[in-house]
Amino acid sequence: MADRQYTSDVAAVETILNSNHLNYSTVNSSQMNEMGESEIRRYRLLIVPGGNFIDIGNSLNSSTTANIRNAVQNGLNYLGICAGGFFAGNSGYNGLNLTSGVSFGFYAVEGRGIRKAAVAIAGPGAPTLDQYWEDGPQFTDWGAVVGKYPDGTPAIVEGTFGSGWVILTGVHPEAPAGWRRGMTFITPVSVDNAYAGTLVDAALNRVSLSHY
Repeated sequence: MADRQYTSDVAAVETILNSNHLNYSTVNSSQMNEMGESEIRRYRLLIVPGGNFIDIGNSLNSSTTANIRNAVQNGLNYLGICAGGFFAGNSGYNGLNLTSGVSFGFYAVEGRGIRKAAVAIAGPGAPTLDQYWEDGPQFTDWGAVVGKYPDGTPAIVEGTFGSGWVILTGVHPEAPAGWRRGMTFITPVSVDNAYAGTLVDAALNRVSLSHY
């Protein structure tokens, strides 16, 4: 249910945004609860990073999740990372349901008691990247598959909800080097972080990535 602490992932995402020279604002749950749909729609992209998807959903009013859902339907783009991917689905914890009823489960190694790992993510016509995974979802039955876990289930997906462009990732390409302690990665952190920038750019500019 909980991956890397929300505040840690906010900082990691901010590093990616800054390195790509993007302007952004950050809001916490109470601030988001004060925002109406029109205010949310002033932005081009909403990024919901990792954390605990139960806490994320339950800390927002049901009217707030409705506002976010309507904003995406009317053209706001959405990037959900790990918990943000769970939250995008039809979660029983005040989820956004950008998926027309599809809910997501954990990547299968969770069932074997593995909580974090270096996981090889394969994409069509692209080098396989070792990515940091921690309690992340897989996205069976929704969207076009951009990246796959080793067992073939979707790790990164893209699709639309109304007029909004939605990208969901169950892994953390934005993960800094410090998160990798005790694990072996073939892919350098700089390459993974560059891929995080690619996901942000694709979500922001409504770019369809290569998919299966």
